[in-house]
Amino acid sequence: MSFKISAAPLALLAAACAAPAFAQTPSAQATVIDSIIVTGRRNPDDPPVVAEARERLSRTPGAVAVVSAESYEDRYALALSDTLRAVPGVFAQRRWGEEVRLSIRGSGIGQALHLRGVLLAQDGAPINGPDGFGDFQELDPLIARYIEVYKGGNALRFGGAALGGAVNVLTPTGRNAPFRNLLRLEGGSYHTRRAHLAVARDHGDWDVYAAVTWSGSDGFLDHQGADSKRLTLSLGRQLGQDRELRLIVQANDLDLDISGTQTLHNALTRPRAADPYVRAMNFGRDVDSVRVTAQTRWRLSDSLVFEGGAYVSDKRLFHPVPVVLQNDYRAYGAFGRLDWTGQVGGMRADAFAGAYVRTGDNDSSVFVNSGGGVPGFQVGDTLQSATGVDVFAEGRLFVTDRLALIAGGSWGRAERQVDNRLTPANDASRDYDWFAPRVGLLWEEADGSQIYANLTRSVEPATFLELIQSPIPRFVDLEVQKAWTAEIGARGQRGPLRYDIAAYRAHIDSELLNYVVTMGIPASTFNAGDTVHQGVEAGLDWRLMDQGAGRLTLRQTWTWSDFRFDGDPVYGDNRLPIIPEHAYRAELKFEHPAGWFAAPSVEWVPNDVHVDYANTMKYPGYTTVSLNAGVDLPGGVSLFADLRNLTDERYVSNANAVTDARVAPTDVFTPGEGRSAYVGVRLSF
Repeated sequence: MSFKISAAPLALLAAACAAPAFAQTPSAQATVIDSIIVTGRRNPDDPPVVAEARERLSRTPGAVAVVSAESYEDRYALALSDTLRAVPGVFAQRRWGEEVRLSIRGSGIGQALHLRGVLLAQDGAPINGPDGFGDFQELDPLIARYIEVYKGGNALRFGGAALGGAVNVLTPTGRNAPFRNLLRLEGGSYHTRRAHLAVARDHGDWDVYAAVTWSGSDGFLDHQGADSKRLTLSLGRQLGQDRELRLIVQANDLDLDISGTQTLHNALTRPRAADPYVRAMNFGRDVDSVRVTAQTRWRLSDSLVFEGGAYVSDKRLFHPVPVVLQNDYRAYGAFGRLDWTGQVGGMRADAFAGAYVRTGDNDSSVFVNSGGGVPGFQVGDTLQSATGVDVFAEGRLFVTDRLALIAGGSWGRAERQVDNRLTPANDASRDYDWFAPRVGLLWEEADGSQIYANLTRSVEPATFLELIQSPIPRFVDLEVQKAWTAEIGARGQRGPLRYDIAAYRAHIDSELLNYVVTMGIPASTFNAGDTVHQGVEAGLDWRLMDQGAGRLTLRQTWTWSDFRFDGDPVYGDNRLPIIPEHAYRAELKFEHPAGWFAAPSVEWVPNDVHVDYANTMKYPGYTTVSLNAGVDLPGGVSLFADLRNLTDERYVSNANAVTDARVAPTDVFTPGEGRSAYVGVRLSF
């Protein structure tokens, strides 16, 4: 194994190891919890709503995480690449603006745009379309109380059976928001500016949370400008103990430029230059959307709770790329889940069961891009309709005081239909049915530490993006992606150490792989034969000091991702591209009792990363060093600075997959952001 070694991470670790370690003692200073580690025992420093989320997720016999809003409130957090950066096993790198490449355990490994293989949800309602295709731009990190991450098959609670699992963003309420009034102003490099205003109130049985965010930036890359406006309203009423009704309304007005990708040489030597073709065609993504969700949590008895809701969304998209897409999306859905706790045969037990139903359509028009993003001659006119149903259940039975047996599964059905108005002969439809079982073990110590193991099947039908591949005017014959994943792990706390370690191995049949289209290969997605995804995900929080002089914490995450073909007729046992084999991140945070903190951090990808399935081309590994600092002032005022890539490292953050770089176009690289600085002020009152 060849490593590109930098002194930066070694120096940081040496500094951490040189610092004296102390047993954990109570501290009088204000505490912000950055840890995403989940254990069976509540952390007394957690806000109650976050502590409850960690305790709930700890029942899962698998890898999960909770990211609180407090963990990034003193940083410039624009997208999931900022909020999920410290979650092991999650690859989240920005492409442009708020668009990121999100992959969990290699899900959607070559997805060149948007999202597949992970259920993205807000308050339990899917952001993904009914066909499973997902976008990121409608999520505002500042309008989140906390984020839940369910890796792989551990997302059964949402009925999902995708390889990557689920990410669920929870909106604050008038009762759990940590403020009554919040004003946040930020600015920085590349003419970045953002303003955020939120209020939270509760009165008797009623509560309300309302927030508005406006943000704009020219972007690090040329032709990467963004102007975004977002509004959220959450209105709730309690109708007794643990009985609540809630209405959530979200609206977005997004105007985003797309910078495109570059050659490796340009990405490393002149990363900010725009592709002339991209500029001439005025690539962009403009979205207007409204989303309404009605929810309830209703305690039926001491042992039984119902959670459910219904949602409707309407989104209009204007999307100039090599063609101009004008899409009108409509989606509707409902979900319900029963949570039960009690005893079976005198043994402690709990279970959940529920269903998700979703349907909707996309009225899609495609035009020639006549230049500057102006629609020309119409070349496509389709109505794409999708329906999905998931019925799921899982139960835990503690056969001893410490050992629980877990069994469950989901049954799913997906329907796809395309009405081609220009060429009715190319109308098509396809249906899929599956069952995905799950078994597991969970050992829990009295101190809350846990050891777990599970075996889960995942099933993933193709989305419309894969089924309708230009210039093919009808469904492409793609099989369902299927996998069996085995996982073991441990999490807990030992004195000043908090740990979360998981290892997994997935055997995948007919993996849906994407690559850049060439003249001889018109379809952008194909089914591979057998592939293997295996790896290790580790998170470690080490409290090096906690006494009157202050608090010093070293937070580390490391992910090993070994994704390969398994005896493929063309690619043999080659490594699958795009996801780095090793990724390491560390942050050394000092918090002073006077209310200020400083946190240097390092992100290290030691190996070069393959770009093509033939394994003939790589982009180099990299090391970036950053610094986050802030101070709390009287009157509820907080100041912070987020200084990134201090050494101005030239690097590639991610790329699009190609078949063979010796014969395919290789202008597929996204440059990482250069040296940048962001500052902000937060007023809470």
